[in-house]
Amino acid sequence: MSVIARGTTKAVKIVYPSTCKEVTEELGKDELVRRLKLIARAFQDMGQDENEQYSGLALHLATDFFLEHSNKDVRLLVACCIADVFRIFAPEAPYRDTSHLKDIFMFLIKQLRGLEDPNSPTFKRYFYLLENLAWVKSFNICIDLDDNQEIFCSLFKLMFAIINEKHTGKVKGFMLDMMSPLLTEADIVSQELLDILLINIVEPHKTQNRQAFGLAKDLLIRTCNSIEPYVQAFFNNALMLGKTSESELSEHMYELIYELNTICPSVLLSVLPQLEFKLKSNEESERKAVTKVLARMFSDQGSNLAEQNKPLWNCFVGRFNDISITVRTVCVQSSVNFITHHPELVKDVLEQVKIRQHDSEETVRQEVVTSLVTIAKANFDIMTDEMLEVIKERTRDKKFKIRRDALMGLAHIYRSATLKEAVPEATLNKISWVKDKVFHTYYQINPDDRILVERLFNVCLVPYTLPPAERMKRLYLLYSKLDEPAVKAFHEMMKHRNIVRMHVKFILDGLDSMMANPKEHIPLLPRLQQLSKTLPDPPKSLEQLKKLQELLRDDKRLRSLVRYLVSAECTCRKANDNVKDILKKLGGQASASSPTQSPIYITTKSLLERVAPVMVDAQAIAHLVKHVEDAIRGHGTIADEIDNPGEKGATLLLCLSGVFPQFFKGTETFESLIQFLKEEEAVGDLTLQILTNCGTDLETQSPEVFAKLLPELQKNAKMGNPKQAKHAVRCINKIVNNREAVLSQVFEHVKNNLKPESANYITSIVALGHIANMCPEEFSQSMKTIVSKDIVKDLLMEDRTHGEPVIDSWYGDHHVTEETNAKLQAMKLLMRWLLGLKSNINNCCTSTLRLLYTVIVHEGDLMEKGLINKPELARLRLQAGCVILKLAEEPVFADLIQREQFQALALLINDSCYHVRVRFAEKLNKGLFAMKLPLEFMSIFSLAANDPVRERRMQIKKFIQQNIQRRRDFLRQNTKLGGKMFLYLPDYVMPYTIHLLAHDPDLKSYEDVQALKNIKECLWFIMEPLVARSEDYNYHFFRRLIENIKQAKDAQGPEEEDTNKKLYAVCDVALGLLQKNLTNIVLKDSNVDPVLPAKLFTKPDKMVLNSTVYLPKDFNFEKKKVQGESADVPAPVSPLVTGGMIFYRGRNQPKPTTLETIVVESPGPVVNPLPICPREPRPKKKQKQEETSQEDSSESEKASPKKRAVKSRGSKTAKGTAVSDEASESGDAGNTEGSETNSEPKSTPSPKKTGRGRRKKVVEVEQGDQGEEVAVQDSSENVEDSPEDIETSEAKDTSTQDSENSPPKKRLLKRTMAESKTAAKESKKAKRTDSDSPASIKSDNAKKKSVQKKGKGVVNGAGKGRGQGVKRAASAEEEGEGKEEIEEEGEENEEEETVSPSKKRKFNLEKDAVPAAKLTKKAAAKQKSSAASSPASTLSSPGKKSPGLTPSPGKKSPGFKSSPGLKSPGRGKNPRPAASATLTNKNVRRAKPLANGTSASDTDLSSPGKAAALSRVIQKANLGKNTRKTPTKDKKK
Repeated sequence: MSVIARGTTKAVKIVYPSTCKEVTEELGKDELVRRLKLIARAFQDMGQDENEQYSGLALHLATDFFLEHSNKDVRLLVACCIADVFRIFAPEAPYRDTSHLKDIFMFLIKQLRGLEDPNSPTFKRYFYLLENLAWVKSFNICIDLDDNQEIFCSLFKLMFAIINEKHTGKVKGFMLDMMSPLLTEADIVSQELLDILLINIVEPHKTQNRQAFGLAKDLLIRTCNSIEPYVQAFFNNALMLGKTSESELSEHMYELIYELNTICPSVLLSVLPQLEFKLKSNEESERKAVTKVLARMFSDQGSNLAEQNKPLWNCFVGRFNDISITVRTVCVQSSVNFITHHPELVKDVLEQVKIRQHDSEETVRQEVVTSLVTIAKANFDIMTDEMLEVIKERTRDKKFKIRRDALMGLAHIYRSATLKEAVPEATLNKISWVKDKVFHTYYQINPDDRILVERLFNVCLVPYTLPPAERMKRLYLLYSKLDEPAVKAFHEMMKHRNIVRMHVKFILDGLDSMMANPKEHIPLLPRLQQLSKTLPDPPKSLEQLKKLQELLRDDKRLRSLVRYLVSAECTCRKANDNVKDILKKLGGQASASSPTQSPIYITTKSLLERVAPVMVDAQAIAHLVKHVEDAIRGHGTIADEIDNPGEKGATLLLCLSGVFPQFFKGTETFESLIQFLKEEEAVGDLTLQILTNCGTDLETQSPEVFAKLLPELQKNAKMGNPKQAKHAVRCINKIVNNREAVLSQVFEHVKNNLKPESANYITSIVALGHIANMCPEEFSQSMKTIVSKDIVKDLLMEDRTHGEPVIDSWYGDHHVTEETNAKLQAMKLLMRWLLGLKSNINNCCTSTLRLLYTVIVHEGDLMEKGLINKPELARLRLQAGCVILKLAEEPVFADLIQREQFQALALLINDSCYHVRVRFAEKLNKGLFAMKLPLEFMSIFSLAANDPVRERRMQIKKFIQQNIQRRRDFLRQNTKLGGKMFLYLPDYVMPYTIHLLAHDPDLKSYEDVQALKNIKECLWFIMEPLVARSEDYNYHFFRRLIENIKQAKDAQGPEEEDTNKKLYAVCDVALGLLQKNLTNIVLKDSNVDPVLPAKLFTKPDKMVLNSTVYLPKDFNFEKKKVQGESADVPAPVSPLVTGGMIFYRGRNQPKPTTLETIVVESPGPVVNPLPICPREPRPKKKQKQEETSQEDSSESEKASPKKRAVKSRGSKTAKGTAVSDEASESGDAGNTEGSETNSEPKSTPSPKKTGRGRRKKVVEVEQGDQGEEVAVQDSSENVEDSPEDIETSEAKDTSTQDSENSPPKKRLLKRTMAESKTAAKESKKAKRTDSDSPASIKSDNAKKKSVQKKGKGVVNGAGKGRGQGVKRAASAEEEGEGKEEIEEEGEENEEEETVSPSKKRKFNLEKDAVPAAKLTKKAAAKQKSSAASSPASTLSSPGKKSPGLTPSPGKKSPGFKSSPGLKSPGRGKNPRPAASATLTNKNVRRAKPLANGTSASDTDLSSPGKAAALSRVIQKANLGKNTRKTPTKDKKK
């Protein structure tokens, strides 16, 4: 038998092995299988040397009959035989036809599928087939075939499909041996074959068939060098050329890169640089994908790619700052693996993470927190301080969810670290701040934050599941190690939870009452509203609370469960069980069917977390008291872990006693507390407060304990320190039933010790004050005597000790002298006594207020003896102010405060001492926020705009906002106030503010521009919070309120024209601010006419329309110039009519101020928009000018309201001591007409019209009987008190150790009588010098000159000085020329009236001599005649002489500046003014007298040059032609 090979015509004879029989198509299946087995066995045993004769059999077995046989056993046996044929005939197989070979190999591949089931009976034959093909590398024959890739693809697909976990290593090994040569030895690897291989290493194939992934991984490792070109070509086409491929791998390109980098990184050596290009792609999706894969490649454990490819690493790090949010998020997420696996890369990564914590996108910031918390939970040891600092900073993020994640992460880190038995010291130090940070978050206003802190406190900081003893120990240690802000937050948290508990208890009581009595109605809605504000999203929480109230009303069981939580019998364990039962009863918990919780479930859970006492009960308190007792005695380990354990433990008990007084039970607990009274003073003081809180029923429930306690209380009240006496008296008043008898014993004892030499002097004062407050009727007569004699006369009005001189304005409490402490407590005693009386019986309160007022205006030195140093004076005036504030909380006393007293009190917020300002503002805010102080006291905050410390201004602005919001919330909750609305509406603070600022001591005139500018700042300081929110701001109301004030008069001086004009000027400033700072106006109907306070204003006259504008023309509402702007003289102003007011702006300015004409229809008074013509001169203010006795009063001139009036000069005619007033000393002008600020011509009663030259400086000379003195004035600008002047003058008196103690910008509290006397004494020491004849004046028509003998230099016509102060003798010719010049001056000034003010040169004090005030012709003539009759005269105020002074011939004294209202002191004995004499001078500016007799507050010391120039001018003021030589000592002085 023969067979013809495919592709040939030659017949080949079929030869069978000797043991085999012929196989033909006619054989049955079973027989065929039997014969094939024999042939297979024969081929299996056959070697390669016997192959020639069986080629025909090999061809026969490869015919279509056998290859396509229906029986699988036949096919398997044929496949095994063919595999052996390839082995036997190697290297030349008997199959020559390529198509035949392809069919054969495809047949073999199909048979290899039998390997899929290793449990199959025929698996061994399949395994033999695989082993034979792999060992012989039979498939290598296909490499030479044209379509070999089809065969290889089929083989690879089959291998990856059939491999599974049941296969042994041998099977996998033979598969690899069979497949590897096809990749390593082939001339080409097709993309399809590459796809089949690589698709198994990416998802989802990688996860679905892990065995195929392993096979592909091993195959890649074996063949990486061979397939590298093909892989690179694939990525080049995909990445760089952007060719779209039909390959399935194109969708997994970047994942494939990662897997290849993991399996065989060498394959990607030329691919990685292409990724750097892709990192900078414009497509966000590409950058994200590349960033993600590179993050995995760089961060894998053991990866050194970052070291190998630095450029790519640097490019990747730059993606942390990518513009795409998702890219930045991917980078932050990868930081977890970087920090965990690559310590060498932590620095680079952490630097970028720290930047991303401030990312503008909240998801990125949240990812930063999540990543770092994940690292900390996994391995806290690798966390650095920088990483923890990042989490710590995110606890202050503006988004709650980020704060929540950060805080929860820190709290859980703290819990896991502290719950371990042995915690390394380094770990504890690293997380020691976490507990503080958790409590600091309680300062957030958001209820979510507060609920979170309370939850973390119960779960993480002190786990409520711990046993009571361990729980209280951890609580004790936690509290003792908290910092001060955290301790305050802890107290606030406990207080807040107690308030919530009280609200719930009230609601339950109300429901029980209404259930018992259906007719009774208790309003519960206000309580529900209060509760809703403590929960997230108050409006929605209120709705859920209403539903809960209905459930509580209808469900008695639910009501009893909640009531148990607020009862005194509640325990921690039972409270926890009750909360679970209540929530279970409500339902709505998340489940599989309902993944979200119901709103009422969430609201109730948050509420119960605050109400349920899961941390503290009676048993826990007993354990805590035991721990504190052991710590005080030094037992146990707690005392070793904390500092000052006794005081901190007692403070914790005090906090808990105020919240859970019902849990302080048991004889043992109270006996331990009594023992605490015998410990150190701090512990004893705190224990007294604890007993006050929790010992209410002690006398009836534990008589034995009470009997031990009472003697201790009496002892502390009599002989303890002031704090102990205070709390002991309070405790007696609270827990003793027969308190009068016990307090009487204490009263008699402390009354006998009320002596300065007594050791318990201050204790007695404190005890008396509290007893008088608690029992005012029982001790009224005795207290009246004690107050008048012992307190006021013997203590407050006496200065027995001399304070140590210090330069600081404040020092610590331990430095304060005992006498000052006694005076401070004495003021408190007066306050407590009056608060107990609650009446002004016998004018006791009026007298007290007058006393306190005197203390304030005397800067704390009541009797002005000058024995008290500055820090203690600051404390005394602060105490006086605080006492007045406390008294004002009682309406009966608030009505007794006079306006002068209120205005002096308000100036404390501008005190020169920083600590006084701070503490006074805090006391004021406390009373206002509690709504105990009247609304008018809020106006005091407006003066805080003068505070030089920005932080203080910001803090007080916050105070204002809080008080405004507090009152508006109160009005929303109490809508039925009726006619009392003006007592609470914060907008009504404006009349009080306007009145207060109108009486500002710096506002000398209603046309004082500098003072009005300061008032503008003060007004806007308090107006801004009022108008900030459009929903609360009513433009109608504000405008009508201010217009009503302009229709009224100042009740403090209704007939004083100046006072009312200052009030109206402030109103105009308020109206201007109202319009200038508006961005939009919300028109609201306001039919209610604003009410004005009757004690401040008279009744508005509706018949009179006050449309006059009282502001100076050069006053504008421009913003302050920033530092560095030009300070040139402002350009001429032109009027700007706006809304009934006239404002002025410079011509050079492109736009006026942002004022708009707003026409609003209002039922209030209508203001004429054009009340006066812009060019019409303003009404002139009449001022009395006192001349000599020969001058008739009808000849007095009308001075311009824009200039200050001539200051009268006082003289002592008796002793010949000349005393000059402020004008003569500081260079203030006399009667100045035609001033720069007013361009309208001035008319005088003189027959000859007299003007004032723009550049002319003229000497004014007044002659008296014994000497002459030249008064000088700058005709270009007024000498004003600027903020810089005040700061400079006060800098010598204030502390240099703290820059915050600098005085306020605008004012200090005013000058004292003591300083005036000091100035008088200094001026007496200087010898008076004679003045020469009147200074001569020389003038030239071409170049006008004015020469001052008093000045330092020669002043030219332009006002500039030249030379170095050459003195010129006054000759007769010069005097004559001077007379002619005075006569010609009027004509010249008439011509110069039209000169534009912008052309005037601003006077420079450093360059120019100080000129004298200009004289009218009449005044000059009188002065000339006076000088002719008497060569020297004492400067005096005509018609007024200093009383009580006698002449002292032969003695002369230079003038000194006296405080307004004070008598001018003489050289002889002069009675010291009484304290009451200074009450009218409350607003005297504080200033340090200079050596020359002037006051620093009246001297322009804004620059050293000006100060030196002015000093030289004043020193030479009294030097003249016939003057005696001044002693050297005086000159130096």
